[in-house]
Amino acid sequence: MGELVPGGNLVLPGGSVTVRVPGRFDVSALITDDGGKVSGDGDFVFYNQPQAPGARLRGDTLTVDPPRLRPGATRVTVAVSPAEPETPLGRLPSPTLHVTDAVGRPLARFTPPRPRQETVLLLAEIYRRGDHWKLRAVGQGYADGLAGLARDFGVDVVDDPPPAPSPQAPCSGSDGAPGPVGSSPAVGSPPGSCDPDGFLGLVNSARTGAGSPPVSLDARLTSAARDHATAMATAGRPGVEGQDGVSVHQRVIAAGYRYLTVGEHLVSGPRTPAEFVAYCLRTDQPRRVLHDPAFLHAGVASVAAGPSGDTYWTALWARPLTPGGLARTEADVIGLTNRERARAGLPPLAPDPLLATAARAHSADMVARDFYSHTSPDGSRPWDRAAAAGATRRAIGENIACGQRSPAEVVEGWMNSPGHRANILGPEFTHIGVGFAGGGRAGTYWTQLFGG
Repeated sequence: MGELVPGGNLVLPGGSVTVRVPGRFDVSALITDDGGKVSGDGDFVFYNQPQAPGARLRGDTLTVDPPRLRPGATRVTVAVSPAEPETPLGRLPSPTLHVTDAVGRPLARFTPPRPRQETVLLLAEIYRRGDHWKLRAVGQGYADGLAGLARDFGVDVVDDPPPAPSPQAPCSGSDGAPGPVGSSPAVGSPPGSCDPDGFLGLVNSARTGAGSPPVSLDARLTSAARDHATAMATAGRPGVEGQDGVSVHQRVIAAGYRYLTVGEHLVSGPRTPAEFVAYCLRTDQPRRVLHDPAFLHAGVASVAAGPSGDTYWTALWARPLTPGGLARTEADVIGLTNRERARAGLPPLAPDPLLATAARAHSADMVARDFYSHTSPDGSRPWDRAAAAGATRRAIGENIACGQRSPAEVVEGWMNSPGHRANILGPEFTHIGVGFAGGGRAGTYWTQLFGG
């Protein structure tokens, strides 16, 4: 195995190669032609779109099979960014790229100089040269975030809408913090630090009293909150969907914030942040949302408009999606499912990566195509999706759910439904795959796929 330096390259053997970057990093890849541009958004492989023709991402490992790349593809650029978006690369150890062949034999290793202010690091390129495929060590820092990198390669990244006039007092910030309340920097910006009219202080005081960690304001959530507050004011009533048919959760995703869990307060009436927080603390369900220890970020906006002249408030609470967090969420669903099986005297279900691939794809599909059913719009059923993922289990069962905000909540809901409970306690099943996706009208979509 050779140690590569920046600019160093090696000829790759035939067949697939695997690149792995262990540590607190997200691995991503951009598939391009000789001009350095993608052919479409499907050429961007990352944790929320982990597969493209000839490329598959699983956790910290990217497998590339050059002959199976889409027609015209001549280059795969491998990048890393911090797994926790608020952590600069300079605070992490320098990432190390491990390259192996199709049977797991080490081919090369590359450790670039430690990044400084960069937010993304281009680690390597897999590229075609004549009849051969080669790997080149790069080690180039990139300061504009993963969204900026993708945009420069031709991926269509949705920008936040232009800032709307704010009825609230302006605040200033640094390190990516917003200017006027409700404004929004580019997709991928870090949480802001300003506190409009003391909202954050009031919220975190209440959370501290409940034993929950503080939240920080995030400009993307604030942008989504402003859009939805404006939609509610236009309709003259609070609600999850505006007159345009767009839900508050779809606005969060469109603003560039992908989440593991999300909560919201959608109300009209309070005139100040203090009155709004007091309203949220007055009754049980709104108070539970405000106190929820799972949330790390928040965004709030209010708009005084509409037929009645009332003030409409949207407050959003969320925890960002990370590969580690997603893996823990899926593992928690499996653990809670197996706890119910143990109570019934049944053996545990073993995780099956092929069933998990199918389950994740179905949850993501329900978000993307705006449906909720065991039958996809193209007519495929659970056993079709399992087979398409490569699973060969004879017995297949599926549970789906939407709207639940935690593994405990979704498993409890399934156990309270006779049909779903029968799948969880099915003695014919031996394996399980779990998929989660955030977004869509319901906010969260869950799939359990059973095999036996």
